[in-house]
Amino acid sequence: MERVTLADKLPDLTDVPESLFEEAVWETFLAWTAERGISLYPAQEEASLALLAGDNVILATPTGSGKSMVANAAHFIAMARGQRSFYTAPIKALVSEKFFALCEIFGPENVGMMTGDATVNAHAPIIAATAEIVANIALREGKNASIDQVVMDEFHYYSEPGRGWAWQVPLLELPRAQFLLMSATLGETQWLETDLTERTGRTTTYVGGSQRPVPLDFHYVFTPVHETIEQLLDDGLAPIYVVHFSQREATERAQALTSMNFVSAEEKERIAEEIGDFRFTTTFGKTLSKLLRRGIGVHHAGMLPKYRRLVERLSQTGLLKVICGTDTLGVGINVPIRTVLLTGLAKYDGTRQRILKSREFHQIAGRAGRAGFDTKGTVVVEAPEHEIENVKLRRKAGDDPKKLKKIRKKAPRDGEVSWSEKTFERLTTAEPEELTSQFKVSNSMLLNVVARPGDGYGHLKRLLRTNHDTRAKQNQDILTAVELFRGLVEAGVVERTPDSPAMRPYTLTVELDRDFALNQPLSPFALAFLSVLDPDSPTYSLDVISTFEAILDDPRQLLKAQESAARREELAALKADGVDYVERMALLEDVTYPQPLGEELEAAFETFRESHPWAKEFELSPKSVVRDMVEHAMTFSDLVATYGLARSEGVVLRYLTDAWRTLTHSVPDSYLTDELGDIITWLGELVRQVDSSLIDEWAHMADEDTPISPETLERELAFGVEDPTALTANRRAFKVMVRNFFFRLVELFAFEKEEQLDEAVGYLDPESRPVWPEELDGYFDEYDDVLIDADARGPEYFRLSGEQGREWSVVQVIRDPAGDNAFQLHGVVDLDASDATGEVRLSRLEVIKA
Repeated sequence: MERVTLADKLPDLTDVPESLFEEAVWETFLAWTAERGISLYPAQEEASLALLAGDNVILATPTGSGKSMVANAAHFIAMARGQRSFYTAPIKALVSEKFFALCEIFGPENVGMMTGDATVNAHAPIIAATAEIVANIALREGKNASIDQVVMDEFHYYSEPGRGWAWQVPLLELPRAQFLLMSATLGETQWLETDLTERTGRTTTYVGGSQRPVPLDFHYVFTPVHETIEQLLDDGLAPIYVVHFSQREATERAQALTSMNFVSAEEKERIAEEIGDFRFTTTFGKTLSKLLRRGIGVHHAGMLPKYRRLVERLSQTGLLKVICGTDTLGVGINVPIRTVLLTGLAKYDGTRQRILKSREFHQIAGRAGRAGFDTKGTVVVEAPEHEIENVKLRRKAGDDPKKLKKIRKKAPRDGEVSWSEKTFERLTTAEPEELTSQFKVSNSMLLNVVARPGDGYGHLKRLLRTNHDTRAKQNQDILTAVELFRGLVEAGVVERTPDSPAMRPYTLTVELDRDFALNQPLSPFALAFLSVLDPDSPTYSLDVISTFEAILDDPRQLLKAQESAARREELAALKADGVDYVERMALLEDVTYPQPLGEELEAAFETFRESHPWAKEFELSPKSVVRDMVEHAMTFSDLVATYGLARSEGVVLRYLTDAWRTLTHSVPDSYLTDELGDIITWLGELVRQVDSSLIDEWAHMADEDTPISPETLERELAFGVEDPTALTANRRAFKVMVRNFFFRLVELFAFEKEEQLDEAVGYLDPESRPVWPEELDGYFDEYDDVLIDADARGPEYFRLSGEQGREWSVVQVIRDPAGDNAFQLHGVVDLDASDATGEVRLSRLEVIKA
């Protein structure tokens, strides 16, 4: 059946008279919803009609009341008027999710995406973007920005410290735009309605206070989590989302539940059918596969996107009875559920452990209950462990006064933030906290405003004097702005131009990238640092990588794991050297994760900051992730296994994706060597092979003529390959993977890691693979060491032949200290098997003494 989008309805409005236009738009939208069997709730209708009348709308209805449908109406109304609308969300995962949803509704040719590190179809009439993107455009272009309408989802992020400025700036700087502000937990908004009306000249309509379509039923229980789940299942209240406040706890809980039987044999078959030929290619993927087949899901930001989307898809079927996840549920993730079970009411917010705010509690609780399926949603909160233990003790004592008197009550652990039934009762009835301004002045903000055409002084004065802060806070910000501005002038980034129009006495002396404050802001420093690198150095390509890794956001879990590994290695060395315990512990304090070029980069950055004051807002962070993978010839799976990151595969992939995009878009051709080009190509293919779910879905939805990013989908097809998504389709990248695979074997050989060598080629018949103990003995009887330096990774020690066929012959020389090059790995790469598994596969491997 041919897909009919909302955009396909627009031609019907072409010849409608102006006097009947609004009525025709509304009837067309209602017809589209009716085709899908949807009847609008009164609040949805009220909000949509207000938008059609040109009003701003503050939509503060409960979770599950269909705010997304009002957003769809807003975008359709804007398109019908020939206007451009932006949809904003707080996190990139939500932006991406909404991007695909909008593509389904309006057609991929009409929808674009901007997240700061990825841009698709940027000139589309509907753009899904992070709030920071819209704020940046508003600062740079002001009222002349090509933004006619802004739909701000999860608007309570206005109060988020550090980020709330991005939700406020568009309200201040886009007076011609129409706004739809949506959240279930806004608190008092009368001041915002008045402010928005004054700024835009539009009526601002508040729609809220309506009854939830699915009312909530709250419970506080004193039973352990597994018993609570059993009771909820017996009461027919599945699917259940079990909320944890760390990814580790969510995964461990899911694994602990495998002893329980959640699904029937018939349901197991249906789950297997739904999963189909989905590839669980990673360490965590194999764990997730087992869990899903038992009716248990896991959902958190540390997972690969393809796994999260699979869990969301399976949850739509109702086959998953329990989903263990984190509180990301409260940020609009699409997992329909009947019951929310909170394992606690305290969370670590990055600074301290604290009780949930009312807004956070209601955001999470509000996800319970599926409109059209459930007559009520159930929210259950677990008492703290010590309270549960005390209840058990009281029950055991019964009515015996002596036994009751002897009970030694458990107490919270020292330093633990606890909660009680009173905390629960307060949260269930408390109104959301009032929105609070988080406006913040920065060099980036000043530069954007100065870059805007017109009266720069007037623009800045209005921004600083008419924002939502108190007068006292505004005065502080003005002093800060003056100090920052002086720094920009002294650095020569901004200069006074007396001959220019009087109302614009200052201009930028440098051309800044449009999104310099969002898309790797320290790229200018990295480019400047390239000039000090030696192109003839054997580590040149790796040094370029280290330069750009230093400007990327830290993958904290990965760096922590690297630091732990480095400390374990150093500890073993210190013990071997006989260093006493106290000194060992002191020395270990200085051991951290690898930071190549750290001192050189930091010194250069200090100099760079002197002439580029805006850079003072950012921190350089030398690290080695991509470089580590290259130096040790690691695959994604190797990296995850080496550092024990199965629960954080999504974090690792996001970092590698950012690294690939940054290297692809930032390294000038003049600095791009063949070796570096190979590495970048390999990295892009590695990312795509690990998880291409977003790329594949975009390609699937798009028509042949739809603009698709060429760096994402353009492929160099290897001989004999018709599938452009196959591992071997990108010949250049696959050759790098083969080279890495063989050097990885050399490195394992060097450290005599027999078990890992066996695992690497364990799929081969015994007759087709080496007996590693014998081969290692043979080599180390003649040589004391294996050289694994940069030269050992070079082309002199690696030969590949037979590239036109589906079997490639490889010779990898093991570099010995004497330079004899006598021991070699001879292997045959099976391209068909590699495509089938998504990893380099051999049909034969042997160690030859030449």
